Amino acid sequence: MTQSTDPKRRIVSSRHLAEGDGWEASEVEYGMIIAYNAFSRWMTRCMSAAGNTDLTPLEILVLHNINHRGRDKRLTDICFLLNIEDTHTVNYALRKLMKMELLSSQKRGKEVFYSASEAGTALCEAYRQVRDHCFLDGLSHLDMTGDEMRMMAASLRALSGQYDQASRAATSL
Repeated sequence: MTQSTDPKRRIVSSRHLAEGDGWEASEVEYGMIIAYNAFSRWMTRCMSAAGNTDLTPLEILVLHNINHRGRDKRLTDICFLLNIEDTHTVNYALRKLMKMELLSSQKRGKEVFYSASEAGTALCEAYRQVRDHCFLDGLSHLDMTGDEMRMMAASLRALSGQYDQASRAATSL
């Protein structure tokens, strides 16, 4: 048997989830688990190298999202763009980033809009420089074209839609 068809040699998230049809999905899930944890570790270490050791992966994502294109964002915008259902976790991140003076806020009617402060923008730029040096420089060794990376990103977004749909179905059981 080849490695990909030998059930004992499959790299899966949980053996009991890899029985029968659909074992490939368990392989993908395991890949997503280790990629998520590696990405989370990377974000915190990159941010630490950029000069801030106190941010969690979610706080880093929120800061970058708010800094994105220099547009003010509402809590609902941030949650929607990051596909986060639990608004309280983002709200906590916003409060922490505000306290650290990495964000500023402005109330417009009933809505609060957040923007990156000068310090927040500078931290995002420092993060970008560390990312360029430590991550992008080594990316060329993967032997993937830009088109292949865009296809992988599109596949991940499509897969997230499938998980969202499955979440809705599971909620109705």
